[in-house]
Amino acid sequence: MNEYLSSYGQGDERRGKLIKRTILAVLVVAILGTTAFLYFRTWSEERAVNAFLGKLKDKDYKAAYATWGCTDATPCKYYPFEKFMDDWGPSSTRANSGAATIADSEVCGDGVIVTVNVGTATPEALTVSQTTGQVGFAPWPQCPGRHWRFKAFFKRIFGGA
Repeated sequence: MNEYLSSYGQGDERRGKLIKRTILAVLVVAILGTTAFLYFRTWSEERAVNAFLGKLKDKDYKAAYATWGCTDATPCKYYPFEKFMDDWGPSSTRANSGAATIADSEVCGDGVIVTVNVGTATPEALTVSQTTGQVGFAPWPQCPGRHWRFKAFFKRIFGGA
């Protein structure tokens, strides 16, 4: 009779451990997935800005102008190539934009505002359309209203540049 009752409750212990491990695994996956999503959701827009800056570094100003959605065939009405060269050309204050670095990025409406340190006193705020990938000047240095700034938070915590 003692042998019969000696294994009483072992199935419940195993089931309890399995439930605890499953809940812990789901929480870890949810936290890592959310963190990865919040950190990498502006990755393609940052790549577009890096491509723009790379074209400026290579002094391929026509190709850099094309990333703004402007070409010789379809010039931008309010931003002609001459004005672009005044802003980004070799004689501008942003002439050393090849050494520029991305400081921050945040989703704002249907675009992403990317803050770029171009060597001037104040960082430059560029916007990238999520639908077309075109680069342009941001109307604001930061998205208006209150927003969570997850990327800046993670950079502050983990010491990322």
